[in-house]
Amino acid sequence: MFDFDRIKSLLNQRRPGHALPAALYNDPAIYDFDMTAIFHQFWLMVGFDVELPDPGNYLGLTIGKSPVIIVRDRTGVLRGFHNSCRHRGAQICETGHGKTARLVCPYHQWTYDLSGKLVYAGRMQADFDPAAHSLKPIHVETVAGSIYICLADTPPPFEEFRDRVTPLLAPHDLLNAKIAVSATLIEKGNWKLVMENARECYHCQAKHPELAITFPLDATAHFAADAAGYVDRFNARMEAGGLPVGPVEGDWWQAIRFPLTAGNVTMSMDGKPLVKTPMIAIDGGDVGSMRWALEPQSFSHAFGDHLFMFTAWPLGPEETLVQAKWLVHKDAVEGVDYDPEQLAHVWNQTNFQDRDLVENNQRGVHSAGYTPGPYSVEAESLVLRFVDWYCDAASRYIEAAR
Repeated sequence: MFDFDRIKSLLNQRRPGHALPAALYNDPAIYDFDMTAIFHQFWLMVGFDVELPDPGNYLGLTIGKSPVIIVRDRTGVLRGFHNSCRHRGAQICETGHGKTARLVCPYHQWTYDLSGKLVYAGRMQADFDPAAHSLKPIHVETVAGSIYICLADTPPPFEEFRDRVTPLLAPHDLLNAKIAVSATLIEKGNWKLVMENARECYHCQAKHPELAITFPLDATAHFAADAAGYVDRFNARMEAGGLPVGPVEGDWWQAIRFPLTAGNVTMSMDGKPLVKTPMIAIDGGDVGSMRWALEPQSFSHAFGDHLFMFTAWPLGPEETLVQAKWLVHKDAVEGVDYDPEQLAHVWNQTNFQDRDLVENNQRGVHSAGYTPGPYSVEAESLVLRFVDWYCDAASRYIEAAR
């Protein structure tokens, strides 16, 4: 299926501390490999419990070419399935959110209950066994109100991530939140360029004037820029309020609570709260940002007043769908307690600016003169972590598949 020798050669060409060879950013064969070796093997963040509040609520999305569905069953449990009928493979549920009492294939009306069991298949022969034709499951896990899926038969262990991130995220009370704004953006760039851009703020001072108001531009891997003991004082204040700060991390994830620039409570144009009804009331919601990120495709920031989520979904070798969601407390009233446009403004502008940077980066990678350059160990430490992780994960997949 894949030319493992060629892919391994490309991975081996990468110099330590440097960007990737051009083919790893633009070759269609590498894109196909990435979808199988990366996106079908690792945990992916997809959203939040509150998006699926009741039995029958579902979320359909596509991983590469594979449609999947997450649905809440009649007992309240979240389940995941390949969104492909066991008859002739038709996609059962449309992409996006919906609600249904049963999962009914639009082609021949094969019908499944919310646990994935086939309950109706008309005009089948006497020896047909419905029990052998349930929907094929995928793995679903939750952490303090956030949802993750994995398409692998045997996914990476999840327990450490859940156990260590829950104490940092749980105080934001996501089970009592709601989606206030959501947005999607197509970037004409390879998913790895999208994520490299999302893993650093080396470019922020020049290219993100809105974000630069509150984001600590000189922060390193653990957002630990500690001028005059500022971080130490923040950490002491959080400890006094019962909020863990971390950092905690594993091979494919990391989380930390860090302070915004001095005098700022949230990521907004003036640093002041964007939502009158807080998610965390401690110190008036002045609790910095609880950032957590997963390789390969997500990061999120939870503030005292709202939460922002970023996920990247590859659509092709040089095309990526970026999805953003903003959460607020469920009791916050639109137009009274928050303005959706103002709530989304900083990150919307940042995402538009990043789209332009990624597309420009993609064009430059095609140059005959492109040679992978070195990352800044200080300013691009998280990019280096991501690219090292990608190369290691890809190499491990090749060795296991041979």
